[in-house]
Amino acid sequence: MTPLFAVDFTFRAQASLIVLWALGDDRTRRVIERAHERAIDTVLRWLEDEVAETRWSSGRKRAKAPALVVSRWRHFDNRDGFPLLHDHCLILNRVQRRDGAWGALDTRRLYQHIVAAGTLYTLTMTTEVCEELGLATVPREVTPGLRPVMEIAGVDRDLIDWSATRREQIDAALEGITDTYVKKHGRLPGERGRNGLGWWAAQDTRREKKTPKPLEQLRAWWRASAILRFGKQMVDGLLERCQVAGTAIRARVGMRVDTALAAVDVAAIVFTVRRTFARRHVLAEARRHLLETLRGRAFAPGLDDYIADRALTRHARQLTVAQPGRRTPAPDQLTRTADFAWPHRWWIADAGGKPPRESSRYERARVASLVLQNAIRDARILSTARDEGPAATTSAAARADDHNHDQAAPHAVDHPDRDAVLTPAQRAAAVHAHQQAAMPEQYLEGRTTDPATWLRTPENIARLAALTQDAAARRRAVADHLQQTGQPSTDAIRPADQQQHHTARPDQGRGPGRDR
Repeated sequence: MTPLFAVDFTFRAQASLIVLWALGDDRTRRVIERAHERAIDTVLRWLEDEVAETRWSSGRKRAKAPALVVSRWRHFDNRDGFPLLHDHCLILNRVQRRDGAWGALDTRRLYQHIVAAGTLYTLTMTTEVCEELGLATVPREVTPGLRPVMEIAGVDRDLIDWSATRREQIDAALEGITDTYVKKHGRLPGERGRNGLGWWAAQDTRREKKTPKPLEQLRAWWRASAILRFGKQMVDGLLERCQVAGTAIRARVGMRVDTALAAVDVAAIVFTVRRTFARRHVLAEARRHLLETLRGRAFAPGLDDYIADRALTRHARQLTVAQPGRRTPAPDQLTRTADFAWPHRWWIADAGGKPPRESSRYERARVASLVLQNAIRDARILSTARDEGPAATTSAAARADDHNHDQAAPHAVDHPDRDAVLTPAQRAAAVHAHQQAAMPEQYLEGRTTDPATWLRTPENIARLAALTQDAAARRRAVADHLQQTGQPSTDAIRPADQQQHHTARPDQGRGPGRDR
């Protein structure tokens, strides 16, 4: 068995930030590079303080690693010569213990926390760049049904595609690999299978590295290539367009987070995507929530941990049971789950004429989260109204029944840094306005689907989930009646005119379980 020498952590920014770095002026480039370096330092410190452990005696003994030995290399371009700022950090698989002896790292723990480390890097770097340059982020859907990428507002999709040459190659190869898979297995790959095929396509299209060139030479070539393709005015005005878009977004998105709704959102998404999870999964989702909600605005240090702990405390239950005679698991290694309702699957028709696709786990997670958030908003309406009197309670009940109640639902803010001068109602209105501004229409409308099969507002998505569950209940009733009497039940069959607004196809008799 070959011993592991080091672990390679690679840090790279979103495509829009790389475009700004490659085509921006010297100040823009320095700001992005400085944020990139500080974000990497933040992640490495977090790994040292919270994750890294050394082990010996075949893993029976372990202790916190006092420090990591890291070697960093910076690359400026991809294998096609286009801009791709990224650093390779080789973490040595040896650390010095407090007694002076050198031991191996628990590399399994490092691998388990890769996603949480990546979200911390993205959140830290994006926030610093946006605050320094006055920018903001918008969601960009790369693959239908999967989580959107938070890109810099104002960077055109054409510029992103210009720099992302590797993705075009991978997509072309992936189409052929997927056809081969379908011929062999007789079905389309699931989500996990698509990820594996994507990695395979990336390896098949991986070219040999070229001789490195100086950064100034590369920047001159990138600028000439972009001007030739898009024109000098578009390239020179890139930063200004981003700042104008950022100003518009910042005018409506404040530096406030409704931590109660954030905890529900995080817990619902992690549960729906994974079913069982550990704290690292919740922490990574909390960092994604801050990136998506604040849109590049700064936040109080430790807010990600606060949201993660609240989600675990209030919306999760522990599954791990300590075994007698065995080492007690660390708190971040405990397995948990939640008791939320399990959203059924439905099918989405593609606008490009392709066959309908099954809803992804992320889309079902969004439905579950929106249903829970709407329930919390309804409860807050009634709670606030009860404090104001019986007449207000009647009015609030009417608003709770209204499908558009999201536009008036007050929110409570429990973050310690909240403004104590405002009344609860004023704080609620301010934070709700921020939440509505921070969740733009792109989340729900930027999908390549037929409008008849993907209802586009939070209220309609919740309604779609309810209709899907109702259809599943009716299907089970029909099956039970047929099994008992041998005759179909007309009462349990939904009329065709009630099904024409969506093509929901819930699980065929399956209960809540893992995706196949």
